Amino acid sequence: MKYDDGSWHYEGDFPKTLAQAAGSTHIAMFAVWAASRGLLSAERVEEAADLTAQFEARTITPTRWFLALFDEKLTDDDLGEEGNRFARSYYADEEGIHTEEASYIIDYCGVFPDFASLYGVPDSWASFDAVSPVISRRFEAWRTTIP
Repeated sequence: MKYDDGSWHYEGDFPKTLAQAAGSTHIAMFAVWAASRGLLSAERVEEAADLTAQFEARTITPTRWFLALFDEKLTDDDLGEEGNRFARSYYADEEGIHTEEASYIIDYCGVFPDFASLYGVPDSWASFDAVSPVISRRFEAWRTTIP
């Protein structure tokens, strides 16, 4: 299952003045958060080993890290069991499909209200630090609903 794909965002309201990588920034922020919480699949963690030092030292931006490892896509192969359950609940709709109505996208845009669209949010660790606590709160609340 594919939760999101940067290439899905290049059409429509995607600002022509931005690099295509801006279509992946919101996906990257979720993937970086998942990686920081140990929610990636074992295979993805192994593939990320070469970039782990840059990731931990924050010498690579979230989107550059994501693009280097995920090829613009966030799929169920990228996340472990708990990560997938959470992504299905929070990132995607009831069928596991990314939509503008998904809670993550609503939260993401709410964290960055000064931008005309989600694509204008800078690819930076400051942006990640702004959205990460929101995702974490949603994750902790979601965990309380698990039987």
